[in-house]
Amino acid sequence: MGRFLTPSKIALLVLALLHMQGAAPLSGVATVLKVLLSRILLDSSSSSELLEQHDRASILNLERALAGQVSVVPGRTIWDLLVSKLWDINCADSLDAFITNLPSLLARSREQLLRDRDEGIPLEPVGRIVRTSPLGFFIRRCYLEYTRLQFQDSAAIWMDLIAYRMPTKTAYIRKNRHMARTALDVNLVDMGIDTSHPLARIMFRPMIDAAEDVNKALSFGGRLPSSMKNRLTQMTTTSSGTPKLAHYLQFLDSWRSGDYTSAFDSLHRYFDYTMQARDRIFYQYALLNLAILQADFGNHTEAIPAIQEAIATARENRDATCLNYCMSWLYHFARAFPSTANNASLKALRETGILGNEVEGLAFLKSRAKEAEMWTLLSTSLLSEAKLSLQHGDSLAYVLENITKATHVNMVKSIQNCTGPAVLLKSTLFSRIGQTHMAYSGGERFLTCHVSSSPAHSTRSNDVAPLEDALKCTLRTSALLAQSGHLNKSHHLLTSLPTTHRNVMGVLKHKTYYKTHMQIAWVRRLLHRNQLVSASKIVSTLRSQTPHPDTETSFQIALLEIDLLTRQRNFTDALIAIEALANRVVSENNDVLWKSKLMALKAGLWTKGDKPLKGFSLTIRAIDTAYKARVLPVLFEAVTVLGTILNESYEFKAAADLLLAILPGTLECQDCDLAGRLYLVLADSWVGLAGLAGNEDTAAETKRKRKEFMGTAMEYLEKALEQFGGVEEVEGQLECLGKMGRICMFRGDAKSAGELGERYAKLRTQYGEE
Repeated sequence: MGRFLTPSKIALLVLALLHMQGAAPLSGVATVLKVLLSRILLDSSSSSELLEQHDRASILNLERALAGQVSVVPGRTIWDLLVSKLWDINCADSLDAFITNLPSLLARSREQLLRDRDEGIPLEPVGRIVRTSPLGFFIRRCYLEYTRLQFQDSAAIWMDLIAYRMPTKTAYIRKNRHMARTALDVNLVDMGIDTSHPLARIMFRPMIDAAEDVNKALSFGGRLPSSMKNRLTQMTTTSSGTPKLAHYLQFLDSWRSGDYTSAFDSLHRYFDYTMQARDRIFYQYALLNLAILQADFGNHTEAIPAIQEAIATARENRDATCLNYCMSWLYHFARAFPSTANNASLKALRETGILGNEVEGLAFLKSRAKEAEMWTLLSTSLLSEAKLSLQHGDSLAYVLENITKATHVNMVKSIQNCTGPAVLLKSTLFSRIGQTHMAYSGGERFLTCHVSSSPAHSTRSNDVAPLEDALKCTLRTSALLAQSGHLNKSHHLLTSLPTTHRNVMGVLKHKTYYKTHMQIAWVRRLLHRNQLVSASKIVSTLRSQTPHPDTETSFQIALLEIDLLTRQRNFTDALIAIEALANRVVSENNDVLWKSKLMALKAGLWTKGDKPLKGFSLTIRAIDTAYKARVLPVLFEAVTVLGTILNESYEFKAAADLLLAILPGTLECQDCDLAGRLYLVLADSWVGLAGLAGNEDTAAETKRKRKEFMGTAMEYLEKALEQFGGVEEVEGQLECLGKMGRICMFRGDAKSAGELGERYAKLRTQYGEE
């Protein structure tokens, strides 16, 4: 059978005390009485089930009714005074004293006053509430019911009152910071113990167990739907204290949303709580999270001491799991920010630590991850090893083996966060071996199956990849579309990204990354259109934006600058820029793709400067390096440069045979600019063959061969013009039209030559103005 006296009725008794003390001004007395009488009459006329539901929601109803009513205390509302009085009841003895003193609220009758005077009882201040009024009857019944309770029932009321007033804890502390006490009992504070003490667990076991259950549920917060997470958040506000994991989840949410101030605050709250609760073993995790947050914020100088302290603390506490995470983060940090990795303290830590060099470090991380069954660390270590092998030009079979192992771990252990990096790395692999259609298909599949563009599902974390992976995959897919000549689709994908991924654009880091790549794509398009003044301005802006999001982005910006200098015919500065970038590549990531590409660029620069033989040895080295590492797009680019050198040396047959051999693979790369340059060089080879034809033939046979060779060259020029048109490469189109016009003049076709001249002039006029 339910009790009549409940926490909600104690709140009404406190409000009656405030009314009797005159806390409300004359204009607010009616409101206070209305609130009191409406709830008292509801209690007397409602069923027990309805009363139970009303009791649970009464604290919120009281707030809505009283929060706007001013009191006689300046700066305080009636609600503020009510909350303060509720929290002044800080132990079971205080509750007993409050209810025992309830009769003093009631006014005494004339007979009682005369009897007290006759018995010699001194007259004391008495209440003003009439005993026979509904409010007086309510107070008398509450007092009577309390006096009839057994001790365990009165203790249960105190427990219920603690939980009932818990939603008002924040409001109370905000108004009374100097009076903040423990959420359970003031006696615990006086004895200097907390909820982890055995005595506290005996006294408040149901409430502490409930809080621990909420903590266990919150540990799955990253994998729960938003509705359940909201429900758990609501439960934390009504428990005996905010669970420590609630602060950690708030830190993660703030971090993902880019609110670094709130993230720092929540992180400090979480670990301050664990330290107070004697959970000092988590101190190293605080330092690890702090290092990650500092690095993500771009404050690398603060991240390095934090990770050093985390490693030292993890070793001291013999926490192998935390040490593995620290070593993994240290490895990826050094790879992502190679310039910072040269810091003296970090360099000493890496050299004298467990990891050793990169290969040994990854082997160590893989073995420790398997031993500790840290599947996320194992997956990332396998992907890191595959990426390192790819950069060093190792066996493609070994790279695919590691990617497949990581994918298998992700599927078996349901590691959704590592799916994006695996797909991106596989897309990079396919791009390096010239299978652009496979790279695009993988990115499209990832965006379709693992990324949700619906805001209603953007908070799901069990079936949606991290937003950073979605952003990188979208930008990679857009670049592949632009490279293959689908400029409109690429532009639409880039411009629609802020709409389809609003959560991505809400984070400053991701927004900066997106804008940087938008500028890179636009500069590349301006360079193709030969609008060099506008491109130079944006390149200057990109160069001044330091530090860049990552090493790959900084390399792309450097390549744009080299392309700009080359188109401006400033070959000296372009050579200097290539040498500077080559030194950076060697010192930072030593990627064979960049090394071979820079060698091919330098050789191509010598051919454009009318000194092709000076680039011959560089071209051979670039071909050898790219062939051994199976970097086919760079291999085809270097072979195209070699074809140009052979044409300049009058080795037209060798150049034509060489270029025809790589033509199918070049078309598979779906790089319009590369294919257009190959067709252009191939046309030059056939024109050269036409010039050498007929030395040993009759005049008729010579004329036939030259006509045939010129026709073949014309076909290749038309294909080159088509490829250059796909990416709006104006300079290449003009060169193709000029050579086609000269061939038409050689044939004696003045009409076709005139039409080509008109197209040449129209194209030049169209893109001639900035």
